[in-house]
Amino acid sequence: MKRLWNRYASASLILKITIALILGVAAGLLMGEQAAVFAPLGDLLIRLLTFLIIPLILFTLIVGVNQTTIGNLGRMGGKVFIYYTLSSAAAIMVGLAVASLFQPGQGMSLGGNETFDVPDNPGIVSVLLNIVPSNIASAFTEMNLLGIIFTALTFGIAISVLRSSSKMNELGDHLLKTVTALNEAALIILKGILQYVPVGVFAIMAKTVGSQGVHTLVELGGMIGVLYAALLAQIVLYTVAMLLFKINPLTFFKHARTPIVTAFVTQSSAGTLPLSLKAAKDLKLPRSLYGFSLPLGATINMDGAAIRIAVSAVFAANIANTPLSLTDMLMVVLVGTLASIGTAGVPGAGIVMIATVFVQLGLPVEAVALLTSIDALIGMGATALNVTGDLVGTALISKTEEHKGHIKDEGEGEWQA
Repeated sequence: MKRLWNRYASASLILKITIALILGVAAGLLMGEQAAVFAPLGDLLIRLLTFLIIPLILFTLIVGVNQTTIGNLGRMGGKVFIYYTLSSAAAIMVGLAVASLFQPGQGMSLGGNETFDVPDNPGIVSVLLNIVPSNIASAFTEMNLLGIIFTALTFGIAISVLRSSSKMNELGDHLLKTVTALNEAALIILKGILQYVPVGVFAIMAKTVGSQGVHTLVELGGMIGVLYAALLAQIVLYTVAMLLFKINPLTFFKHARTPIVTAFVTQSSAGTLPLSLKAAKDLKLPRSLYGFSLPLGATINMDGAAIRIAVSAVFAANIANTPLSLTDMLMVVLVGTLASIGTAGVPGAGIVMIATVFVQLGLPVEAVALLTSIDALIGMGATALNVTGDLVGTALISKTEEHKGHIKDEGEGEWQA
């Protein structure tokens, strides 16, 4: 048993995940809804990954803040926010272009039985207010990523001030060493969790395929196909951007593939965050950047969700036999970009966002009922793109910071072209 375990532990993680994906699809097709028996194993994977989110964000960001200056952090933060906003807008435009080309939903109509209650959307103002939690405990217990980021930044800056103080620098150094040790301990725990990832991937895929079935793919296959074509087009756009910034796409995807595949299966940008942080470290990106950009991206940068908005809007307009005008498309870009920023990185949140956009644009909300039947299938691809966009953005911003001369905590790596 020990020899067998050693062989399993030493095997390539992506190979194990790929095998788990194939076996999960096969089990789902063979067992149908009975594949739900594997659900607890998948739930355990999501719990394990979620378990590490808070310590990784908190410790990584505090350490990252203390590896650069406040001025550098502010400049990088501005670049991150601008990139995420422009990236979401670009993703919506890509989605609209692809959807307008293939016109999903043409020939379909609402049967009259579809109903859907629009969930409450907190709105942009509420999202911005949540950046400052009412208390630290609530930020942690409610998994408020923006609140956790604010807490980490606040304490990180405070420790930095202590270290620069002539009277309390020793105390600040001790605090930083303790947080650094805790961060390394969290990474050791992550290494152990990685060994369980293939088991959880198998269970989630088996349950998803078993519950959705082949008939769902056939009924709404056109919509699914158009959405994945748009996702692929966005990946091509990422690749072009990386080449322009002299980043080797092959090396990038080699390190990024594990969080991308895991996001595809779990449908959770936030849940995949520990793996994204590890991928950024493997890419030798500066911790002072990715410790901030990736947790923030898991909350507000939703390129995949933005594409879902665009494709779903064209789909609903075609079903209602009211094709989108140019003005409508511009409104989709504006409203969709704002809505995607407020979308939580958890399974099912995309449906809430789409329903909100439909109400704003006067599209038939009943069409959301059709989309819920394939929510898992399109959510998988959208979430994978969300995570990809976060890592691509971090890599691009890192390149723009190299000439500043302060990126020294991780150094240059093989990800460069």
